[in-house]
Amino acid sequence: MKKALFNWSSGKDSALALYKIRQNPEFTIDCLLTSVNQQYQRISMHGVRKELLEQQAQSIGIPLEIMQIPEMPSMEVYENVMQQTLDKLKEKGITHSVFGDIFLEDLRQYREDKLATIGFEAVFPIWKIPTKNLIQEFIALGFKTIVVCVNERYLDQSFVGRIIDQQFIDDLPENVDVCGENGEFHTFCFDGPIYKNPIEFEIGETVYRKYEKPKQDSSNTACDTNDSTAYDYGFWYCDLLPKKQ
Repeated sequence: MKKALFNWSSGKDSALALYKIRQNPEFTIDCLLTSVNQQYQRISMHGVRKELLEQQAQSIGIPLEIMQIPEMPSMEVYENVMQQTLDKLKEKGITHSVFGDIFLEDLRQYREDKLATIGFEAVFPIWKIPTKNLIQEFIALGFKTIVVCVNERYLDQSFVGRIIDQQFIDDLPENVDVCGENGEFHTFCFDGPIYKNPIEFEIGETVYRKYEKPKQDSSNTACDTNDSTAYDYGFWYCDLLPKKQ
């Protein structure tokens, strides 16, 4: 069997991709790899607290490897942290890196090229499956996920904090991918066939955040874009609180 790490975002695409790769007898998943904002101790882009991430990994039953990433890192800083992390995992015999990407060709090429320089091979279990099919399969399998972040360029505040069900899908504007593959929204998957038990949480406050444009060329930053209008829009976040035992 090929030893692999799984790039875990905490959201629905990760959950479905992990479900599928674990059904593939060629692979064994040795760890979940997640980047966390060093300043806020929350999952990068999703804004989910590290405590809930740790509960996910415990319920899934796979060791968690956290990469601490500075706020708005340069590409060089991000890639250095990734290189150090993968070098360490390579020493444990891991040779493959699994992603939940669906159709972003440039992103896939970037991942494959960078991994090849380290001696890793990328794997994409849900690649090119139509997103309308994926979201229906996700729901049919019994997965449950809540929207934790929306980009106001595509969706208003009313969509954050909602559970993804058929009504949510029906309410999405036509220009929004049903899986949010273009960054329209991000989710936290809290139940489903990959978990021993559901992740319990309480819904906290809704927060609006707008990011400042980096002083340097944004093409040189790990989490940003060349799109000149990217910083004209903000994000709505729904804070999830670990449920008190």
